Amino acid sequence: MRKIVVAIDSFKGSLSSLEAGQAAGRGVRRVFADADIDVLQVADGGEGTVGAIAQALGCALRSLKVIGPLGDEVEARYGIAGDTAFVELAQASGLTLIAPEQRNPLKTSTYGFGQLIADALARGCRRIVAGIGGSATNDGGMGMLRALGFRFYDAERRELSGCGEDLESVATIDTGGAMPELAEAQFIVACDVTNPLYGPRGAAMVFGPQKCHGADKEAICRCLDRGLVHYAEAIERQLVKSVADMPGAGAAGGVGAAMFAFLGARLESGIDVVLDALDFDRKIAQADLVITGEGRVDCQTAMGKAVAGILRRAKARNVPVLVVGGAVEDVEALNDEGVMAVLPILPGPATLAEAMDADFASKNVERTMEQAMRIVERFTR
Repeated sequence: MRKIVVAIDSFKGSLSSLEAGQAAGRGVRRVFADADIDVLQVADGGEGTVGAIAQALGCALRSLKVIGPLGDEVEARYGIAGDTAFVELAQASGLTLIAPEQRNPLKTSTYGFGQLIADALARGCRRIVAGIGGSATNDGGMGMLRALGFRFYDAERRELSGCGEDLESVATIDTGGAMPELAEAQFIVACDVTNPLYGPRGAAMVFGPQKCHGADKEAICRCLDRGLVHYAEAIERQLVKSVADMPGAGAAGGVGAAMFAFLGARLESGIDVVLDALDFDRKIAQADLVITGEGRVDCQTAMGKAVAGILRRAKARNVPVLVVGGAVEDVEALNDEGVMAVLPILPGPATLAEAMDADFASKNVERTMEQAMRIVERFTR
């Protein structure tokens, strides 16, 4: 085994992409001591996107305090390279910023994400690459848009704050106060899903449950789905743009739709944006194996996530791929795409707190990779 490329997405709330990759590399090294192991930091538009791109391009990082998803102040970073800003929704409006018992997408907002964009525009950036995965929100991007100068009103001409519960009340959209810099800006959205705005595969019904806490998740998601239907109708009525069925419209609780309709954004595969920045195709050209994975391998993994993008590129170059997951619930789609194997890392029954412990997870990744490499070594002698 001469060269191995390790490109594992973060195990959210447990290991960063780099930490997971380094653990896997240590496991590989136990068997293939002399292998050329290239550990890459990757992301698919969600948590870690700015870090991965900044590492690859040597971007300057800017930190600022913004309004978090529940209205508290959080510190967020974005990258700057020339006139291009790399912003990440998860930094300002991400799910990991909220304790599980406080999660309620009726109340959360993307306002802080909009503040990041506004700051980049004010500093002269005119090309904005935005990663929008990992959100705690389902506000249709209204919070973000309010930070950029747009205003939303109900039927009584009362201004709406722009959280998820406001979606059903949007009657009028005022674009007159939008930042003038927006007219000069180009937006590229690094999007990790292709879901439409609403319906059975839409933002609320598919992604809403993980953003909720308590027994009324189903009721909350139905309410949000109705709100997104109403919101789409308001956008089409006033902006003459149809967003309902657009692939990626449902990303980040409707931020994909908002950035397309209001900012003229182009939606691209999040993992492809990152892999292009990493020059991934060149790095795997001579590889004998690619190792990838994420915290939870399930039915969403093959729907535009990091693992799927990495597998697609490796397959095109006939490089075998091994996948690891903190939890593995669905392997059929990945098996059908030709992976070598999908391996869970847990050694036995464990509580969620135990499984999420960073030291425990790191050791599990390392041990799983060592055992996998022992099999590879046995059949490549």
